[in-house]
Amino acid sequence: MPIKIPKLLPAREILEKENIFVMDEDRALTQDIRPLNILILNLMPEKEKTEAHLLRLLGNTPLQVNISFLKTASHESKNTSTLHLDQFYTTFDEIKHRKYDGMIITGAPIELLAFEEVDYWKELTGIMDWTKDHVTSTLHICWGAQAALYHHFGIMKYELPQKCTGVFWHHIDDKSEKLLRGFDDVYLAPHSRNTDIFMEQLEASQTVKLLSSSDEAGPFIMSANNGKQIMITGHLEYEASTLAEEYRRDLEKGLNILPQHYFPNDDPSRQPANKWRSHAHILFSNWLNYYVYQETPFEWD
Repeated sequence: MPIKIPKLLPAREILEKENIFVMDEDRALTQDIRPLNILILNLMPEKEKTEAHLLRLLGNTPLQVNISFLKTASHESKNTSTLHLDQFYTTFDEIKHRKYDGMIITGAPIELLAFEEVDYWKELTGIMDWTKDHVTSTLHICWGAQAALYHHFGIMKYELPQKCTGVFWHHIDDKSEKLLRGFDDVYLAPHSRNTDIFMEQLEASQTVKLLSSSDEAGPFIMSANNGKQIMITGHLEYEASTLAEEYRRDLEKGLNILPQHYFPNDDPSRQPANKWRSHAHILFSNWLNYYVYQETPFEWD
């Protein structure tokens, strides 16, 4: 939470230069506390696992958060029971009249398809357009990040020679960004994808900022329009065992691509450790606080 200090206190300038979030008394008086309404468009096949991944992080802040789950109407899930979807999920037509403080659009294992070949692409682009006026900040993960970069900003993806999977070191490219407050100068994060974005298109963008990247895994965290759109190409929300589960599924398909820097001594029989948990919590806490709670109106018009 922010530090509330007198508006003209000299220490304010020092704190702001150190990237410490401060709030003056005038602004504090205008704030009332209410629950944050967060919408999650869950495109992953194993929806219950993804729910646990995200709720664990969203529930670890002092803020009260109300969660709603969204499913696509133009695509039928084959890996999640109809009962679960009917009980806990809604469709866009049922909520499009509402406004939300924050939204998460997950990844989906469909990277090798062209965006326009995805059977729910038209529905998804309609939802992404709707977020511009109905959501304070939208967080896009993995394929969801690539979809947002393509749809909103024209940044295209390309197929990698080999799947990018593993836990990689990252550095911070923009130390002034609130989203990365509390991050170490270098930190670990998981990736699992078959495609990447064109770096030259990202660098040429006048709107999208690269906040953090990896020498091995490429662009990682990006932001646009003062955090209204945030794109993350990896999976800080993953549990320690998630990449191992994906590796075993790939083996069943005849693909033997060992996640890099993940299994101890590259031995798949050994249990990997979670070395990114703290940064996952920091990122989601920063997003909820700085980009959702601090920016959203108390009452939507």
